[in-house]
Amino acid sequence: MTPDPNASSSGTVPSKDPKKKKGEKKEEDLSDEDLALKQQLELYVERVQDPDPGLQKVALESMRQEIRTSTSSMTSVPKPLKFLRPHYGTLKAYYETMQDSDLKKYLADILSVLALTMSAEGERESLKYRLLGSEGDIGSWGHEYVRNLAGEIAQEYAKRQSEEAPIDDLMELVQQIVAFHMKHNAEPEAVDLLMEVEDLDLLIEHVDSTNFKRTCLYLTSSARYLPGPDDMLVLDIAYMIYLKFEEYPSALQIALFLDNMQYVKQVFTSCDDLLRKKQFCYILARHGITFELDDEMAADDDDREALQEIINNSRLSEGYLTLARDIEVMEPKSPEDIYKAHLLDGRASAGASVDSARQNLAATFVNAFVNAGFGQDKLMTVPSDNTSGGSSSNWLFKNKEHGKTSAAASLSMILLWDVDAGLAQIDKYFHLSDSHIIAGALLGVGIVNCGIKNDCDPALALLGDYVDKDDSSIRIGAIMGLGISYAGSQNEQIRSKLAPILNEPKAPLDVIAFTAISLGLVYVGSCNEEVAQAIIFALMDRSESELGEPLTRLLPLGLGLLYLGKQESVEATAEVSKTFNEKIRKYCDMTLLSCAYAGTGNVLKVQNLLGHCSQHLDKGETHQGPAVLGIAMVAMAEELGLEMAIRSLEHLLQYGEQNIRQAVPLALALLCISNPKVNVMDTLSRLSHDTDSEVAMAAVISLGLIGAGTNNARIAGMLRNLSSYYYKDASLLFCVRIAQGLVHLGKGLLTLNPYHSERFLLSPTALAGLVTMLHACLDMKAIILGKYHYILYFLVLAMQPRMLMTVDENLKPLSVPVRVGQAVDVVGQAGRPKTITGFQTHSTPVLLAAGDRAELATEKYIPLSPILEGFVILKENPEYREEH
Repeated sequence: MTPDPNASSSGTVPSKDPKKKKGEKKEEDLSDEDLALKQQLELYVERVQDPDPGLQKVALESMRQEIRTSTSSMTSVPKPLKFLRPHYGTLKAYYETMQDSDLKKYLADILSVLALTMSAEGERESLKYRLLGSEGDIGSWGHEYVRNLAGEIAQEYAKRQSEEAPIDDLMELVQQIVAFHMKHNAEPEAVDLLMEVEDLDLLIEHVDSTNFKRTCLYLTSSARYLPGPDDMLVLDIAYMIYLKFEEYPSALQIALFLDNMQYVKQVFTSCDDLLRKKQFCYILARHGITFELDDEMAADDDDREALQEIINNSRLSEGYLTLARDIEVMEPKSPEDIYKAHLLDGRASAGASVDSARQNLAATFVNAFVNAGFGQDKLMTVPSDNTSGGSSSNWLFKNKEHGKTSAAASLSMILLWDVDAGLAQIDKYFHLSDSHIIAGALLGVGIVNCGIKNDCDPALALLGDYVDKDDSSIRIGAIMGLGISYAGSQNEQIRSKLAPILNEPKAPLDVIAFTAISLGLVYVGSCNEEVAQAIIFALMDRSESELGEPLTRLLPLGLGLLYLGKQESVEATAEVSKTFNEKIRKYCDMTLLSCAYAGTGNVLKVQNLLGHCSQHLDKGETHQGPAVLGIAMVAMAEELGLEMAIRSLEHLLQYGEQNIRQAVPLALALLCISNPKVNVMDTLSRLSHDTDSEVAMAAVISLGLIGAGTNNARIAGMLRNLSSYYYKDASLLFCVRIAQGLVHLGKGLLTLNPYHSERFLLSPTALAGLVTMLHACLDMKAIILGKYHYILYFLVLAMQPRMLMTVDENLKPLSVPVRVGQAVDVVGQAGRPKTITGFQTHSTPVLLAAGDRAELATEKYIPLSPILEGFVILKENPEYREEH
């Protein structure tokens, strides 16, 4: 954004010649000194045209002095420039007649400054005379002049590029301007100019240790709004600068944003401080990618093992429980504590006494979500009095058939991330003969291992043999378990286990659908050809009748997950999808497009998807659902796009058909996940009473998702009222219960937000889990209210403690005071503005809500990561002195 040369802050108001307006009175208005200055300058103008070069030189010198020393307020033109305006034309004409000499260059300098206020729009005279003038220092003419020049250079550059004219003289000037801007704290302007002339590499020479942070902040923030491939170039430069100044954690974050493993490796190899490497490992673990360290990245074997253990996330459970103890929420909660039925009037609580399977299933999920990761609850882990196997099996058998699957799996949600204890407790279910319970136990093995990597691969060892069993529910449990535990790992062994299932002629549709999803999760964002091929063939083999089944929608989604956030890489596959049966062709197209551009904020793709939503179709077309979800997936990248998407979705609600309306609440949920914005909350509250039950169900679940893990009292109240409003409608009541469980997720210690590191990084596995669950919600009645309710467990991929845990150099928790407040955007602001507002001081560990940021409130320690989230290692500040 180069400043428009005419809108420069020297103001263009006086361009109507003031003399005409006020006639002759103008002369007397000037004060004595102004009059003297005016006459003086007019004398200089005459002298400049004098044939004697000596006189010319003196006159030019004096004129130059006057212009340079004059000060101006922000709104008015400097006096000398004002008085010289009428003579601009004469000086220009005289300049043309002069012979080449130093004096001619001197005059060119002065004309260049006069052109600041005089030249007509688009003439670029200031630049023209600048290039003709002497090679002097441009900064001495003042900031406004330099900014105007920068604007003209950008225009001139574009013109010369189109004519393919040489640009060397411009680039020399650019060098000077950039150096000037960087010296005077105008980093954004330097960056803007370099972006215009497509030469950002110059930046690396000009940044120094005082301004590199601000420069990089501007670069990374502007990358969101640039068209590709410019955005990647800009981030590359920021990465180089961070590496140059050894700001490794920030460089690592950019490497993860670019999904460039070479860069990640480079960060590890360029840094030799073991403690800092441990901090990198915490960042990698939070991002949820599988990353193997080698000898170059950590030479010593013991160190490497310690680092790999952090990346494998094996400390997550321990840290989470420390947080829970510190906040004193270890006490297990029962579903009744969440429903708070006693607060409602009589009729709703009366109906609840019946022990229905649907109600018990809902209680299973609520219990699993609320006590997630705490290791104890009141339904599944209660120690037994007699030896009959305890009450856990009692609760299991209060669920019917496929309900037992979810019930058995819920045990592992309670033991989330604690692999050893989890596997030990799930083991007892493998000895029962009921296939649904075994299926749940298999799924449970996957859930316990979610996000935790382990060298001995317990999940693969336990689940591998069950993938090829005859019973389809057992197969689904094992397949889904593998998908959840190895999400994002791109593990070859799993591909060789699962890919053949897709081509089995006799495999039932549900097994194939879950296999596609699991492969999509394991290879999320990898663009793996072989997996894509396998899923495409599976899609082509489906019969007409199967393509109409609700679960078929998971096949294109599995394909889309392979390209999550990978933009153009999807095009070849998208072409193939145009050859599919017309029943699923458009559905596949929308799904692929929305996955490939998820989290990119690409405006053109949002418009494209909106275009598909604007058509009024016959019944039976299903592709608008994924298109609506796609709008949210693409636009969730940054705040501005997010607000605009929320507004567009409001319009779709008013004009869209039913299949669009039931997708809108889900899209809103994705945009505001674990971040209850009041306007969205009100929209969803309105939709939760909609006459169309599909829309109402989607809205209820969405209320749970936007409040997930926040304990938001207003949403909790809405859901309580809904539970009495829908007390006769079992399906809607089930949805209300699920939503209540989500709002109190992990007793308010967890979040489902896939974004982390101050909303900069998007965790691919977390987004994949959310999107899978939302796609399943597009057909609530068949999937979540049918027998595939365990799809809700895909949410575990996105669950993360929303904590800041500070640890010392031995990785033991360390309590320090921190200030937590609303984050403030300080990009491009002058000075050192405060980055948070309305803060409160707590001692760690603390919870961070959406949009919160923390900073240390003590000088005693130095954090090893610039962003205080998750686990942060503190090292003692050697310069700290206790004040007595």
